[in-house]
Amino acid sequence: MYIVQSIVEVPEHKAEDLIHLYTNRSRSVDKQPGFISFQLLQNEHKPGELTVHMTWSEKEHYLAWVTSDDFKRIHELEKKYPDQELAGIKPTVRRYHVRAD
Repeated sequence: MYIVQSIVEVPEHKAEDLIHLYTNRSRSVDKQPGFISFQLLQNEHKPGELTVHMTWSEKEHYLAWVTSDDFKRIHELEKKYPDQELAGIKPTVRRYHVRAD
């Protein structure tokens, strides 16, 4: 398995706005080959730190997703959020190979 985490930090007063966006996400990634799961995590000690946690069957499936037209379209829309505090967020991305389960 392959895990990808995108960590973003937003002002605490914007955390619920971002949670709402992810709760209502397009879910197009869910239909991609090799996609297993999606979770949005909120740091219990730093409420403005949110982590998108995705699990894939293998790295190649994740790479196919991030190079797809659908991925590019979704991320272009993110740049056009009416809320400029959220539109300018740059995530820290971490990728992991699962070595024991």
